[in-house]
Amino acid sequence: MRAINSVGALQFRSHSALAAAAVAQFGRVDVWINNVGVGALGYFWDIPIEDHARVVDVNLKGLIFGAHAALKQFRSQGYGTLINTGSVDSETPLALQNTYASTKAGVLSLSRSLNEELKLAGETGIKVGTIMPWAVDTPWWIHAANYTGHAPRMAMMDDPQIVVDAIIDACLDPKEEQPVGWKAKAGDLSHHLMPKMTERMSAKLSKAESEKASFAPDNTGAIYEPMDDGLRMDGGLRERMKREDEAHT
Repeated sequence: MRAINSVGALQFRSHSALAAAAVAQFGRVDVWINNVGVGALGYFWDIPIEDHARVVDVNLKGLIFGAHAALKQFRSQGYGTLINTGSVDSETPLALQNTYASTKAGVLSLSRSLNEELKLAGETGIKVGTIMPWAVDTPWWIHAANYTGHAPRMAMMDDPQIVVDAIIDACLDPKEEQPVGWKAKAGDLSHHLMPKMTERMSAKLSKAESEKASFAPDNTGAIYEPMDDGLRMDGGLRERMKREDEAHT
């Protein structure tokens, strides 16, 4: 614990306390879902270093603490399923989502490492899966820090329900890499076959989509403090994007 700073120690204790409370109430933990993610949008050098650090703290360190608490419990009971929520960015790095994409790549790398270590340890009853959605119309976009000069948006956003369904499926049949929906599957396959071309095309798409949006001042979103806007599962971005697209025609 001395190697973890005060904020990290609090996060770690919170995850451990959650696991202990679940065991006290139900006697075991069958499934643990690490579903966490904040973002900072913009060119890497335009985003304050404090915001980059916050994204890493939440998306990667927070997930590591959760995975550690879950696996400790799973090993004591001999089974369990850990589901980590990554992104299509776990496979394909995306311009203007730089540190967010790097943390999501870290999520997938962690899942892969954990699965191999569990095999080495003979823990055949413990599985680790990674959910990899395409851009989803949730309040994540509203809550992200934003230094693009434009309201956040991305092409062909998916409905949140398909991600919910994928997480439920993964609880019963976890896969190390589980792209969600045809767009995420196509992006994942494209990057495996044509990595540099896919990265370039994705970067151009990200920039073009951002420039279609209305003006937005620089802001830290909700990455440090909660905000009143965006308290539903649906982020409402598809409706705004439709209006913006009509204005450009």
